[in-house]
Amino acid sequence: MFNHQQSIKSTTVARRQRWLPRSFCGFVLAVLVCGQTLLTAQAAAVAADKSPSLEETRLTMGKWIETQQIIAKERKDWQQGKEILLGRLELVKKEVATLADKIKLASASVAEAGKKRGELQAEQDQMKAAGARLTEIICGLESEVRKMSKSIPEPIRARLQPLYLRVPDDPAKTRASTAERFQNVLGILNELNKANNEISVSYEVRTLADGKPAEVRVMYLGLAQAYYVSANGEAGIGRPTLEGWVWTPSRAVSSDVLMALEILQGKQSPAFVPLPVKIQ
Repeated sequence: MFNHQQSIKSTTVARRQRWLPRSFCGFVLAVLVCGQTLLTAQAAAVAADKSPSLEETRLTMGKWIETQQIIAKERKDWQQGKEILLGRLELVKKEVATLADKIKLASASVAEAGKKRGELQAEQDQMKAAGARLTEIICGLESEVRKMSKSIPEPIRARLQPLYLRVPDDPAKTRASTAERFQNVLGILNELNKANNEISVSYEVRTLADGKPAEVRVMYLGLAQAYYVSANGEAGIGRPTLEGWVWTPSRAVSSDVLMALEILQGKQSPAFVPLPVKIQ
């Protein structure tokens, strides 16, 4: 019967050890050791058919006291371990809550950044469309001022030559920015507008009626009409075309051109001078 009870207790202890903490298992093991000691002493006394001696009783009590001390120590260690684990668990919960708040803030920041990115992308698309439109416009303006170059009076064309050199031959391969190209075209148009409102005089070489070249004084009325006269009184009229200026000899305007030139030079008083003008 003793062996049967001992087998049952050993089996129970083995099953409980699968899920109980190590400290508590030590506590149970100490109890079992004490119980087994007492049972062994009682079984020995029964087998000998006599009562336990004082020495045996003292030893048994010593084992029991030792077991109680072990139980108390294990209970204390288990309680301390429990408090430590609860403290760590509370700390982990706080860290988890802090991380959750940070995740929420990060998610809100990501959403805001995504919204701003969408707005910036839309603005960038608008700027690209506007830039493409401006590039198209400046290409058209450059083409127009390039066509006008031949119909510009020679003195003005020489003055605008640095600006015309900046006009790209192939807009697709130019390194100049759209703003620089606009500034260049506006510079050309401003000079042309200024020249169109002025009467200018220059010395040039023209082919006269006899077919010989000679130096003449040319009076330009803006960009639309010009007259020249040589030292010998030979005169002519000049008009712009898309292929350049066309000069036509005309002795009939010689005296009127000389009069207009002297008025411009301050040698004659201002007066009305009739000159032929052809408007195209």
